Amino acid sequence: MWDVLGDADQYQRWVVGTRETRESEGHWPEVGTTLRYGIGMGPLTVHGHTIVRVCEPPERLELEASAGRLGTARIAIRLVPWGEGTLITMDEHPLRGTVARLHTAPLDVALQLRHRLMLTRLRNVVEEGRSQADKEAGQHV
Repeated sequence: MWDVLGDADQYQRWVVGTRETRESEGHWPEVGTTLRYGIGMGPLTVHGHTIVRVCEPPERLELEASAGRLGTARIAIRLVPWGEGTLITMDEHPLRGTVARLHTAPLDVALQLRHRLMLTRLRNVVEEGRSQADKEAGQHV
């Protein structure tokens, strides 16, 4: 799981709405590293970036995401071993800008739906990586 969170190239595969990802400063996911990207749906694109604020592998990653005039948000991701799997918690809270001023219960519902989709995507990316690793290991036996 941490392998995916710690890989800047995987970011756009699991973060909803993100495209054209590139590191611009530092080495992801070191504290202070900036990842730049486009955010959008269809032809509408806003340029944004995410800065790593806390990185404690393999259990904690905290980010500050900026979507230009829309504002910024804090995203905290925690990984806890859970039996043979991993329990993931994700908390996102608007900090500044339009999204912070418009932060209401309906926005929280939309964030929860977005998180469910992101966690599903994250699981899928992790499982794809495991399948590929299993295939490669089988070829080397």
